[in-house]
Amino acid sequence: MNTQIATEAGRRRVRRSARSLAVLAIGPVTVIAGLAWAFAQPYRLTLLHPLEQGFWWLFVEPPLWAIVAGLLFQALVAPGVVTDLEEEES
Repeated sequence: MNTQIATEAGRRRVRRSARSLAVLAIGPVTVIAGLAWAFAQPYRLTLLHPLEQGFWWLFVEPPLWAIVAGLLFQALVAPGVVTDLEEEES
């Protein structure tokens, strides 16, 4: 067995379309936006100073929800959408 052939077979790269790359970028961009929001407005993160705050005030923090939404989109939605886009293109 020739090792050059084996390494070339392992290096196959999938070319993705611009639409697929855009869908794959939505999750990370949302997470980065949530982090930027958290740093720009740290007073919104009441977990940093939870004095006299109820559960719902601590639970509903928009920057953290933006980060969670980006992570969930990347893990649950994006793979299926990219698969559909690749099937449509072939």
